[in-house]
Amino acid sequence: MMVPDRKRTFLLAAGRRHSVGLKSDGTVVAAGDRTFGLCELTSWRDIQAIAVGNVHMASNTGNAHTIGLKTDGTVVAAGWNKDGQCEVGHWRDIVAIAAGWRRSVGVRSDGTVVAARRNHEGQCLVQDWENIVDVAAGDWHTVGVNSRGTVCFTGNNRYGQGDVGQWREIVAVGAGYLHTVGLRSDGRVVAAGRRQEGQCEVGDWRGIVRIAAGSTHTVGLQADGKVTAAGRNDDGQCNVSDWRNIVAVAAGCAHTLGLGSDGRVLATGRNQEGQCEVGTWRL
Repeated sequence: MMVPDRKRTFLLAAGRRHSVGLKSDGTVVAAGDRTFGLCELTSWRDIQAIAVGNVHMASNTGNAHTIGLKTDGTVVAAGWNKDGQCEVGHWRDIVAIAAGWRRSVGVRSDGTVVAARRNHEGQCLVQDWENIVDVAAGDWHTVGVNSRGTVCFTGNNRYGQGDVGQWREIVAVGAGYLHTVGLRSDGRVVAAGRRQEGQCEVGDWRGIVRIAAGSTHTVGLQADGKVTAAGRNDDGQCNVSDWRNIVAVAAGCAHTLGLGSDGRVLATGRNQEGQCEVGTWRL
């Protein structure tokens, strides 16, 4: 079974207006909007994974938050906290994290899941999930992969983004604004949900080792280090065909990040808030 490199999975994170990178020494760098201390992460230490709460461009707020998983299994957070999405300091024994609009999600070492805080659409109803190995948080829905390779879903399913019950042999998931993507153990990709922007046109992808879901685009990292993308491209967020030797990817609302094997970070897409100003980063 092909399994994505989990260490590299969490080296990059992208939101609506900012980007975050995890350095090899456990510190974090950030670029873009600094509202609500979103990028004030210089004091963070011993971080092993990062996640950013994404926000769709149609939202009436661009506010978001950043969370970090420490090597001791605790979680830190910064940014907008109107709904209590940054109140994660009491979490313990966490091994994986995800962040959506106004909420944070954590997987415990025993495979159970915790979530905080906005739950208007039921996106935090994860208390019954078991044996979870990967999670993803979209704007209004949350998905998790269990050790059997099947997918759990909770939250808004207006566009069929929750129609994942028949998926099998899944090793990783991604969640966008109104779509869900799953990476199969054979390197193929499946998708469900809103298709109008082409974000679910991934059926012919092969040899994929990692996926990322932006608001209305989907990104796939191939085993050969090349990158492919599908979906909305108004800001150039899908202009990744010339990228080479990439080892990790992240998808924000309307921009995409890629980590090169030399530690350099590439970016394409919306840059109005400076979220693509990552050329000096070395991870």
